[in-house]
Amino acid sequence: MRIAKRSFLSLFFLLVVFGSWTTIASAAKKVIPMGDSIGVELQLSDITVSNDVLLQDGNWLKRGDIIEKVNNTSVKKLENIHQIMKTTPKETLTLSIGRENKDKKVKVQKEEMTSVMNFLRDETDGIGTLTFLDPETKQYGALGHQIVDQILQKPPQFKQGSIFYAKIDHIKKSIPGEPGYKISSVENDKGQIGSIVSNSVYGIFGKWEKSIKPSLPEAIEVMQPSEIKKGPAKLLTTISGKKVESFDIKITKVNDKSFQIEITDPVLKEKTGGILQGMSGSPIIQGGHFAGAVTHMYIESPVKGAALPITEMLKNQPA
Repeated sequence: MRIAKRSFLSLFFLLVVFGSWTTIASAAKKVIPMGDSIGVELQLSDITVSNDVLLQDGNWLKRGDIIEKVNNTSVKKLENIHQIMKTTPKETLTLSIGRENKDKKVKVQKEEMTSVMNFLRDETDGIGTLTFLDPETKQYGALGHQIVDQILQKPPQFKQGSIFYAKIDHIKKSIPGEPGYKISSVENDKGQIGSIVSNSVYGIFGKWEKSIKPSLPEAIEVMQPSEIKKGPAKLLTTISGKKVESFDIKITKVNDKSFQIEITDPVLKEKTGGILQGMSGSPIIQGGHFAGAVTHMYIESPVKGAALPITEMLKNQPA
């Protein structure tokens, strides 16, 4: 995406990479600003080919192909294919695939299929930042932008999704022209902290599945876009372990549905080089009120980025 002749980068870091929802205006007057790093997992609705694969008979599986059937049996998960491979006496498998809205069949030897499975996926995951928790509804919002599948180049269709706490192990610093990122461990073994119900242009949303503990930050008032002003503010994010820290930034430009920021905190600039992939969703606080969340960075100037007013995210909370 090009904005003001600058390269912009969505900050949700893909590692491969519905219920009833109603648009409402600022559903909660006060919400809890979070800033925790989270692992995001989506169980995809289909089995997708992740890379071009040349088969032994000269045919190709192409990146983005959808595996619909194997030996005329519908498949939705990789384990469905594994089961067919175990039980079929046939040495040749017939794959029915969807490619660019057309149906196609290819033959794959059972022995060859073991290697092909490495290029198939039924889930996608990544790292982002938890933005807010609504203490009244126990619903959360994160990322501040939509997850776009890097293979399909569109938002993925998914059956279900989960978020987990993540621990930051290391930071690859951003430098001009080369975005940095968080290297993290996702705590899957400790159970999900929330479900993912919606993947919208304003972020991911779902139900918080943990208790609202007293140790969580205090809920604070939401700012309307007209109240956000140019000047100093705070960024809440995690750059080491699981500790949410507050860093100095300044808001440099304000529009109705977005605003721009610049990192001014010397500690954050030294440790990260500015904004990182994986920071999307990091809360921004101004004057003790909840202003919004980081969504993108300028690639050539990683200390600068864009943000979304929190009201825009709250409009997409589940009813």
